[in-house]
Amino acid sequence: MIKLTERSNRLEQTTYHYQLQDVAEPQLYRDLFDYDSVPKVTFNHRNVPMYTPDELWITDTTFRDGQQSRSPFTAEQIAHLFSLLHKLGGPKGIIRQAEFFLYSEKDRNAVELCRKLGYDFPQITSWIRANPKDFELVKQMEIKETGILVSCSDYHIFKKMNLTRKQAMDKYLTIVRAALEQGIVPRCHFEDITRADFYGFVVPFASELMKLSRQSGIPIKIRACDTLGYGVSYPGSTLPRSVQGIIYGLNTLAEVPSSQLEWHGHNDFYKAVSNSSTAWLYGCSGVNCSLLGIGERTGNTPVEAMCMEYASLRGTTDGMDLSAITEIAEYFENTLDQEISPRTPFVGRSFNATRAGIHADGLLKNEEIYNIFNTAKLLNRPATVAVDAHSGLAGIAFWINGYYKLPQENAIDKKHPIVAKMKELVDAEYAEGRNTVMGDFELDEMLRALDPETHIIFMHHTLAKNAAKPAL
Repeated sequence: MIKLTERSNRLEQTTYHYQLQDVAEPQLYRDLFDYDSVPKVTFNHRNVPMYTPDELWITDTTFRDGQQSRSPFTAEQIAHLFSLLHKLGGPKGIIRQAEFFLYSEKDRNAVELCRKLGYDFPQITSWIRANPKDFELVKQMEIKETGILVSCSDYHIFKKMNLTRKQAMDKYLTIVRAALEQGIVPRCHFEDITRADFYGFVVPFASELMKLSRQSGIPIKIRACDTLGYGVSYPGSTLPRSVQGIIYGLNTLAEVPSSQLEWHGHNDFYKAVSNSSTAWLYGCSGVNCSLLGIGERTGNTPVEAMCMEYASLRGTTDGMDLSAITEIAEYFENTLDQEISPRTPFVGRSFNATRAGIHADGLLKNEEIYNIFNTAKLLNRPATVAVDAHSGLAGIAFWINGYYKLPQENAIDKKHPIVAKMKELVDAEYAEGRNTVMGDFELDEMLRALDPETHIIFMHHTLAKNAAKPAL
């Protein structure tokens, strides 16, 4: 069959339809995954075209996958984080959805608290296993869309569920039909897709789902789950590990519209962000993430990272309030006691801090030299300097300007007398064997002791700046 496709505006041949291969023995790709060595990346040098959808968005799994990595949130904590997701995603709903467990009373209370906030975005969705009992929870809670676990690799089908491929597909289709009968949008989570037989199971199953979608008029969604982080974005890499190959294949061979396709990646091999961006670029509208990247093992793709990727790829924030990223990080650290590695991009306490004196000198002269962008404006996180044995005069001067919030017309440089005095005391600390960074409080006390009058002047600027802050 030849047809003119809307996406490429070209005649394309679509003569072959992939059928389920109900094999007797599991396909485990032992040449790639022998388990006793690092998984291999192979190439066949076949490249697929890049096609970026008209719309891109983020969905959140903090309250589902994210909770599997830490002590459970309370319902009130979930509602607070949900409100911060709403603020971050902005009025256009760049953070489109958030998924919830429904199993406990606390889970259901959290859903109700979030509903009462009255937000259009993120939309509330749920997650269930592929069985009728779980589906009853969705109906009781009147959830409009639910994720359904539909494991698709033979590792899961044969070794975990003890089923054949046909038995697995029949089971999955039964629960999907049950959702459709109730007018609920099914979101099928293709677990372990980067170890699955793409042509023998993934495409045939996805094609059956799209048939049901067309018949019912309900947009069945597919979440491509890179469960163990095996996905790679290298040009010419082979399936089942090729991210762009998976997205292109689902788009073209199974005819899954971009708006019904979502990528869920894990960070086991440090590729969660790059793989998610690749999924966007090659035809997937949604990427599934969690706040701070929390989740199973090494975690998920971080929401905050994909907000930055969105702004980079689109050239606009589209109404996202990136300062909410800082509020989220502070809430996790101060209220939830979640330790954030200080050098984690965008959320770590030291992500835009420098120690080297030569870098501090550059920051003092022009912040753009060593800061990634205007972090004070976009994230409400001014660039900082950590004062230690290597900070030098410039580092101390930059710390003073930043800590006391001195306006540009009152900012000091490294030639100011107080800077030299403080450096003498700092150097003496390290000459005596100190090996930790100087804290803000002790530097403030040091300056107060050295020059009380100057300290009062500096503190006046701090108080004036704080008083000018708008109320939250």
